[in-house]
Amino acid sequence: MHPALTLLAKIPKGKVTTYGELARITRSSPRAIGQVMRRNPYPEIYSCYKVISSSGKIHGYDGCLKGSKVGKKIGLLKKDGIEIKNSRIDLARYLHKFK
Repeated sequence: MHPALTLLAKIPKGKVTTYGELARITRSSPRAIGQVMRRNPYPEIYSCYKVISSSGKIHGYDGCLKGSKVGKKIGLLKKDGIEIKNSRIDLARYLHKFK
């Protein structure tokens, strides 16, 4: 299992991380992290919906870049108490950085 998946469990409720942050901590690339998230076999255990772009924009979910699956990601983020405006999240407020 990719270490980025296990790091997802360390993100507290109400926080998100970025593909870039996971890439930094795992010494990978943001694109590679995107593929790991896309292939996540257990999204109910490893909360890949908490991973967004470095700009705060919400991109794909469950292998789709648009549509109802991205809507599901937004719903899960809102359920966690994360405010979303114009499909973006305020990273100054909600970003979880790994040490």
